[in-house]
Amino acid sequence: MRHHRGEMLDTTQSDAAPQQDEPRGCLFALSQPPLMIFLAVIGCLLLTAALHDLLWL
Repeated sequence: MRHHRGEMLDTTQSDAAPQQDEPRGCLFALSQPPLMIFLAVIGCLLLTAALHDLLWL
């Protein structure tokens, strides 16, 4: 099975390629529900441990 250069798919980007409006950054990542649930659970655990140390020990 031989591949000829003329038969290969052209993957170069042209000037007509649509550009994204904005790059996705940290705020996009924080808007994801699984991440927010994870951070809320970790925060509750830290708060519980801090209150336990302050009030009951």
